[in-house]
Amino acid sequence: MTTAHRTQKQRREEAEAALLNAAVELVDELGVHALTLARVGERAGYSRGLITHYFGSKQALVERLARVAQTGFVPGLDGLPPGLDRLLRLIDGYVGELGRMGALNRVFLKLWTEAATATELAPIFHERNKAFHAGLHEDLTAGIADGTIRPDVAPHETAIAIVAQLRGIGMQRLVDPRSVDTERLRTHVTGHWRRALERA
Repeated sequence: MTTAHRTQKQRREEAEAALLNAAVELVDELGVHALTLARVGERAGYSRGLITHYFGSKQALVERLARVAQTGFVPGLDGLPPGLDRLLRLIDGYVGELGRMGALNRVFLKLWTEAATATELAPIFHERNKAFHAGLHEDLTAGIADGTIRPDVAPHETAIAIVAQLRGIGMQRLVDPRSVDTERLRTHVTGHWRRALERA
């Protein structure tokens, strides 16, 4: 009974992974407008009925893509206490990951850009930005509380500025990858925020 349940769960996970990979490929190759449940199912080798069963709608599929792309973007942060160290590691790691710019990263940035004009994407990325901002805000607030970040730093506004800079670097990498040396840039950007935030 347990083995059968696990097998069914494994099949479901494999099918969902294949469908998500197919969606990533389509958006990466052809853009968001080319993404339909029928195309994703065809690319993955599954029926449209199956992808509808798993995701329900194109919007639900896009939301899953956005979450998968953002979650765990910077490895090695789990378990670190909030504060200046975690914040600087996130900034450094984020710019470093942009240097690798895999398909999932490109798709996230393409979807994020589309959210500015596509009403069906706007709520999804509002939530994604809100979650990103909340994590940064937590680090800034914790750093002020433990004395590693200057007390005059405004957590809300600073978090907005960090999100804007990191996403802006991502967009530059997407549009003109050769112009952005992420290995040099990550040192510069991390150093800038260390100097701007660290309590003397």
